[in-house]
Amino acid sequence: MGLNITTDLKNWLASLGLVENNAVLATSIIAFLSVLLLACVIYLIVSRIVIQYLKKLANRTRTTWDNILFDKKVFKRLSHLIPAIIIHYGATFAMGGFPDVVKVIQSATYLYMVIATILVIDALINGFHQIYNTLPASKDRSIKGLVQVIKIFIYVLGFGIVISIILQKNLTTFFAGMGAMAAVVMLVFKDSILGFVAGVQLSANNMVRLGDWIEMPSRNADGNVIDISLNTVKVKNWDQTISTIPPYALITESFTNWRGMEESGGRRIKRSVSIDMKSIHFLTREEIEKLKRIQIIRGYIEQREIEIEQYNKDHGVDESMPVNGRRLTNIGTFRKYLEEYLKRQPEIHKDMTFMVRHLQPTDKGLPIEIYVFCKDQRWTFYESIQADIFDHIMAVIPQFELRVYQSPTGDDISRLADKFTGSENK
Repeated sequence: MGLNITTDLKNWLASLGLVENNAVLATSIIAFLSVLLLACVIYLIVSRIVIQYLKKLANRTRTTWDNILFDKKVFKRLSHLIPAIIIHYGATFAMGGFPDVVKVIQSATYLYMVIATILVIDALINGFHQIYNTLPASKDRSIKGLVQVIKIFIYVLGFGIVISIILQKNLTTFFAGMGAMAAVVMLVFKDSILGFVAGVQLSANNMVRLGDWIEMPSRNADGNVIDISLNTVKVKNWDQTISTIPPYALITESFTNWRGMEESGGRRIKRSVSIDMKSIHFLTREEIEKLKRIQIIRGYIEQREIEIEQYNKDHGVDESMPVNGRRLTNIGTFRKYLEEYLKRQPEIHKDMTFMVRHLQPTDKGLPIEIYVFCKDQRWTFYESIQADIFDHIMAVIPQFELRVYQSPTGDDISRLADKFTGSENK
């Protein structure tokens, strides 16, 4: 039927006075324009009517994957293949008498279909990646690096096909040439290759996930991981700046991942206060009676008094010298007070490591360290709870006749100098 139409059209043009060659050319042009018009009409029908109708159907379904594919424009890009296919095969019908023109048109449409197919595959990959991100497994395993590697492969393959079409060369010839340039390719894609290998190791060993709090001083990173890609790991620091780290740096360099702390349900408080060792002594009877008025250690003191008295009596201790036998000390009683005080704090975990201990004495005094875990892991709340605890500790230390060690300041030296000068003037 198509041949009859073109023949009738050619005869009609010839009857108007056109020579045969011109009539054939005009017939081919009109036929090709008709193919273009048909391709445009079908494209508009598919993109404006069919796809919009399918989108409405997708919005009514309970699943989300179809909506994601529409959002990523998979079907819209797919619709571009329809006019290209019509023109590709319609050119033979319309321009059959001009084989060289048909070859050019078909090469152009083939090139267009390759590019459109690459864009469709790219949209599909983006859609599947977003669908994966809706799954629970995505919280533990990020596949963004793998997705980027697949995209690079697709685009390299597509680029090779495009070049082979333009140069009219076999695709294997193109990639054979690329093989000869392997060293250059390795140099260009060095970071991507290292990033891919590092990404596989990070994922396989579960070293870093999205949302993890990591600390890496060598890269000025201290915050939450917000993105893991082929070439970069982005960390949003607590000061709202963004640090960008190459994935392979997380393999070759050390960093701290605080995920274990967050999953444990507690956040460690590990801080000490230094006691002036010259203020440490045995408690006198008056000091013991005073400390008994502290309710949370009254029972402890009374129990210890009974134990000490019985021990000294059994061993015939001469109590005229405090060094003989056993005695209560202000530092030991203070340490017991801290334990009882912390046990009564609702924000402190009782079933995790709980310690009040001495550290190695230094020229700065005797450090008394608090080593406990706070239930609230949120930074601001954690710091507030920690500050409240040490506010109380610093305020209560004088009640035990202890002093906090503090290096002399300029004001201390100035007062000492004034005192010395005043005594000399007298």
